[in-house]
Amino acid sequence: MSGLDGVGRHLAWPRPLGQLAAFLRSELGAFPGRANLTMRSVLGCAIVLVVSMTLQVPELAVSLIVVFFVTQSNIVLTRLVALMAVIGTTCAIACIIGIYRLTFDYPLLRIIIASAIFFCSAYLMRAVAKLGLVFFLVSLIVIYAQTFVDQTDNAEALVRDCLWVWVAVNYAVVLSLIINTLFLPAEPEQQLRAAMQRQLATARARLAVMIDANAPAVRIGSLDLERGALALQKLLRFSTMRHHYSEEDAAAWLACVTVVSRIFEAAAVLPERAVARDAGQIDAIRVVQDELASLDHAIGDNMRWRHWGASREAPASTSIPALDAMQRALNVFSDATRGAVAPTPPEDAAAGSAAAKEEKTTQAAKAAAPSAQPEPDVFANPRYARFALRTLFSVLICYVFYNAVNWPGIHTIMLTCLVVALPSLGASSRQGVLRISGALIGSALALFMVAFVIPHLESVTGLLLMSLPVIALGAWVSAGSERISYAGIQIMFTFALALLESFSPPSGLTEIRDRIVGIILGVGVATFIQMSMWPERESDGLRAQLTSILRKIAALARIEAKAMQSGPRAADSAAVVEAWAMVADCEMALARVALEPDWREGETTRITLLSQTVLAQSRAMLVAIEAFHHEAMSGASTGAPMESATKFQSAVADALERYASQLAAEPSAAMTPARLEPSGLRAALPPAGATETADGQTLERLAQRIDAALAGLPRWLPDERASGEFASAG
Repeated sequence: MSGLDGVGRHLAWPRPLGQLAAFLRSELGAFPGRANLTMRSVLGCAIVLVVSMTLQVPELAVSLIVVFFVTQSNIVLTRLVALMAVIGTTCAIACIIGIYRLTFDYPLLRIIIASAIFFCSAYLMRAVAKLGLVFFLVSLIVIYAQTFVDQTDNAEALVRDCLWVWVAVNYAVVLSLIINTLFLPAEPEQQLRAAMQRQLATARARLAVMIDANAPAVRIGSLDLERGALALQKLLRFSTMRHHYSEEDAAAWLACVTVVSRIFEAAAVLPERAVARDAGQIDAIRVVQDELASLDHAIGDNMRWRHWGASREAPASTSIPALDAMQRALNVFSDATRGAVAPTPPEDAAAGSAAAKEEKTTQAAKAAAPSAQPEPDVFANPRYARFALRTLFSVLICYVFYNAVNWPGIHTIMLTCLVVALPSLGASSRQGVLRISGALIGSALALFMVAFVIPHLESVTGLLLMSLPVIALGAWVSAGSERISYAGIQIMFTFALALLESFSPPSGLTEIRDRIVGIILGVGVATFIQMSMWPERESDGLRAQLTSILRKIAALARIEAKAMQSGPRAADSAAVVEAWAMVADCEMALARVALEPDWREGETTRITLLSQTVLAQSRAMLVAIEAFHHEAMSGASTGAPMESATKFQSAVADALERYASQLAAEPSAAMTPARLEPSGLRAALPPAGATETADGQTLERLAQRIDAALAGLPRWLPDERASGEFASAG
């Protein structure tokens, strides 16, 4: 047996390959909505292929990439992107024709004016992020059109090429809008209902495990909580943008999303094994299961969900705090849907009603779409001008290079400099890696088709059978997270440029080679310029993000300490969602920081490991604080004095605030918080029956988890001597 183990260890994959395989397995896996998005993209590309080949519309690859960009996860985003694409291409073509008319015989003046337009567009692309796609298209088309002039001196042909680009883009936009509206439409409200029903089904499955030990195990991790909370809030925002709900409807949707989020959070801390001790507990669990099933059906019915009411109430306390938290959330939502109002003194009735209405309106406004106004520092932040200047500089270097070597096939070198131009060095590096990876995969597939498939093609049907599998692969990858989505677009675009750009089979392989060379050179030039001229590293802002997360968790602990006295409110759930949103943003920033090239030996690695440790402990604290809150609320509902639990939550908040203040200082000198000694929680509870003793033990155990997460926060010192002090904390 030991010999076989040795052979297994000898044949095991190297660690980098194992990590890559795990990453691809996670990113390429199916999730709700991915197949629908892929089918809409493939259907749009198939129709574009047939139309462009039949009517001989040039720039087929551009039309295909427009289908990918316009086809979004729901109809709201699709229409928004389509509108910006039409505006951006129209403005860009108008600028190009104007430049040709004024500077056709003056190449230097043409380059100067085109550079000025490119600089302004790149500046506004960064400064007005909500309209970034419009200015990106203007920049891209203006700089791409300079290659037309280098290939011909016929003014009429130049104008005709520009107008065909406009046609290729806009007819693909219109076609994509029709497909996304009429075929397989992805309405955000339907997606919101489906997401809530999935979370309720998961909660019911968790409850089933508590009764039947043979029921299939379902686990809800911290990542599931994070993604679930953010998905509901995002879909609620898109639904509000789509339907323009009235104030009452918006508040009702917000209440429904809140109760589902609270139920899902409570389900995450349910015991993972059968714990029901008697018939009363089993009956209470089944009551909650029935009410969750009833709410699930009501959410799926457009006429019933706003008038749903709990059929019957479970006992006030079941000694299972998460189950009690579910029941409380259901009762609160049932009272809200029935229009129940708590008794209010006559003199305070009007004020209380106005305050409640104002609170609902404020929360509904937060769930609505963000304002389209530009940033207040749009003309004052020097980073925007530096970003535009270094992007322009890299593009001009590539333009001079490919003209100097007289190699027009590598004109993608200029486009690459703009495509990988992102605010931070880490994001640009990841975009460059995805662009090169996608281009290599697309080129390899194109080479395979040229060698083995194209000689046997005889009709458009054969062309579709050859192209659609590659397009489907690109669409599936593009429908994933932002970690890999751009690689899918690049796979399809490189394949289309190599095989579908002309209306006849390709006669050589030099175009494939030239585009790969152009992309690799463009990524290299853009990365070098971004590292040399005012580099923007996200690692410099990581401490600020982590500080905000810790302070948000501290604020959540204080809110829940107050809830011990006043009871839970909808604002409690909003604070949890905001905390998870901040954790998700920091996680994505940390992934980009890991890709930042750095000349400082070991510094990026040190900061990354420290940040990963703080982020891991923050996740653990969020889950433990919520579980502690459910347990403490369950104890409070029985009438037990919970001053010690309130004091402990306040002490946790104070410790987090101190650590966050030390982390934000310059230079940082954050020290691991001192232990809180939560052993007094059980002693503080009144000596009663066995149930109260068990509750005290559970509360103490959860407090120890919170204390362990606090003790896991690393020392963050400005020198490298602390690099080994956090090795075991993560």
